[in-house]
Amino acid sequence: MENESSTNIFLLTVFGDMGNSKYMYFFLTLVWYILMILLNVILVLVIFLERSLHEPMYIFLCNLSVNSLYGTAGFFPRLLADLLSDTHTISRAGCFTQIFVIYSYGIWEFTILTVMAYDRYVAICIPLQYNSIMTPRQMILLLAIAWLYPVFCEVLVIIFSSRLPLCGNQINRVYCSNWSVVRLSCIPTTFNNIVGLFLAVTVVFLPLGFILFSYMSILIVCYKSSKEFRKKALQTCLPHLITLINYSIVSFSDIALSRSESEDIVKVVSVILSLESLVILPILNPLIYGMNLPEIQKRIINIRRKKIGMKTEGPDATRH
Repeated sequence: MENESSTNIFLLTVFGDMGNSKYMYFFLTLVWYILMILLNVILVLVIFLERSLHEPMYIFLCNLSVNSLYGTAGFFPRLLADLLSDTHTISRAGCFTQIFVIYSYGIWEFTILTVMAYDRYVAICIPLQYNSIMTPRQMILLLAIAWLYPVFCEVLVIIFSSRLPLCGNQINRVYCSNWSVVRLSCIPTTFNNIVGLFLAVTVVFLPLGFILFSYMSILIVCYKSSKEFRKKALQTCLPHLITLINYSIVSFSDIALSRSESEDIVKVVSVILSLESLVILPILNPLIYGMNLPEIQKRIINIRRKKIGMKTEGPDATRH
């Protein structure tokens, strides 16, 4: 307890002296972030503007893109600033704010994917009851639960973590993570670990179990159905499965490695895995959904045709 201190500033030690190469990293990161924003905004606008896409599946997909925009907003601006800065420090308030945003983004990803799995389960396994089950009121209720419960969870995490007395201020991450702060505690963190385990079960393992049950049921129905039905069902489920499998592997690996005692592993593998959920998935989601869902493809093509038509009609209209 002698080294106990009220840490007001944290040092992100992953950043080293990058020299002039930091400008190249900054430029590439900025281009990637802008591309990610554009792809997700396009998907959101297509679903919002096309009334024919105002169905539960597409509304849930829209929420997935909104969540990507939210989560990366808590990461990329700070990362861009750190890439240009010579000092990589973050205030205590800024650190816990970033923890809240990034972790709630991760939990929302799971809860939205769970709601999407339920929607596909009802649509494929009990299609005759779909309209009576997935009513607008039910859809709003599912989304409210999917968005509000993660907020409650993260508020608990922040409250318990922020009260810990810390004996250090070095975080071996590109961003602030909850476990990186907790492991700096001067006192035992048994209670924090119990709360973390409870939340992990309720926001990760239970939803994942339901999702697996849903898709097992869907696969059984597809196996017993016609080839055409099977193809159509799997086409709507494939993007969801790709996102789920990718995100689950990244999340579980990141959790396991972040608690490893080996600093070398944490600094290399864990950093890469933690970045994938914030760098790769937000740009992968709109791409795989846009390429695999025919209705979205059609609407994007129609919008492009309308724009091209307006450009070609413009000069002719002025001549007449």
